[in-house]
Amino acid sequence: MLKSMTGFGAGRARVGDEEVSVEVRSLNHKFCEVKARLPRELASLEPALTKQVKDRLARGSVELLVKRQASTASGTVPTVDLNLAREYLRTFRDLARELGLPEEVSWAQIANQQGVVRLEEKGVDLESATPAVMTALDQALSALEKMRLVEGEAIRADLDARMKLLEGWSREVAQLAPRAVQEYQQRLTERVAELARGVAVDPQRLAQEVALFAERTDIAEEVTRLASHLEQFRVLMASSEPAGRRMDFLVQEMHREVNTTGSKSQHADISARVVSMKAEVERIREQVQNIE
Repeated sequence: MLKSMTGFGAGRARVGDEEVSVEVRSLNHKFCEVKARLPRELASLEPALTKQVKDRLARGSVELLVKRQASTASGTVPTVDLNLAREYLRTFRDLARELGLPEEVSWAQIANQQGVVRLEEKGVDLESATPAVMTALDQALSALEKMRLVEGEAIRADLDARMKLLEGWSREVAQLAPRAVQEYQQRLTERVAELARGVAVDPQRLAQEVALFAERTDIAEEVTRLASHLEQFRVLMASSEPAGRRMDFLVQEMHREVNTTGSKSQHADISARVVSMKAEVERIREQVQNIE
């Protein structure tokens, strides 16, 4: 089943009194490229998270966002700078002695000084946070893959319809090719007869010209190769493995065969179908850019 490269997924897990959330977004890319944004205290988990993404996704530009949310309103805790508090105490006592004042200093006086007591974000225990983050990421990737499968099915249906058009035009081109040679032979015979004006015309020479024309405009090889590419493309559409790169290569080959057919053929009906085939191959190419 085909997978799109675009999608979104989110997951959550608890660690202590906190909740860890992970969001994953993916867009089209030739390879699997992961850009992770994590809280500073979880930055060391980036390599493991990136590996988990690449183990699950073959292609796509992936944005990974990890957030922490405390169960308390602020998510912060008071922290005391004891060294700074001691310096304030020493300074107050020195000042009291210099001014001949009592040296009693209360804890409240020191605690009210700037920087002694400050609010800081709660720390995180990496050992317990790691499995929680990995669980949340696993949930996010599962949701992402589900969305990519749904979009992939829509792409598959669109590609199937376009493939049927290509296959139909290819069969028509194969049927028209012999008629093009017959029509050329008839035109050539009529033109030569008109120019000869009663003079006998060598039928062998005419046959040679028709044979040369048939050789120059022979598209049997291109039609056969195009049919082979279309068959291989359908096999990839049914594959459970990532197929985007191989499909992209096949589309390039389809375009080459259709283009060569158009350059060889001098038949109006074939040329009209080649124009339609080129347009359809281009639409297929655009869709394939979305496939993993």
